[in-house]
Amino acid sequence: MGELTEKIKGNTNEAIGNVKQQSGDPETRAEGRQQEQKGEAQQFKGEIEGKFGNDI
Repeated sequence: MGELTEKIKGNTNEAIGNVKQQSGDPETRAEGRQQEQKGEAQQFKGEIEGKFGNDI
């Protein structure tokens, strides 16, 4: 996958995670935190791919 794809996935997961964190349900909030962290990791992966190429 390319840099742009990872960044888009990351942004999407972060946004969905933030919405879930606004829920009144503790399980959904925890799920949202995990999804946001996954999005942050995808963003980071996209940045690394942008700097070093897709061969990592």
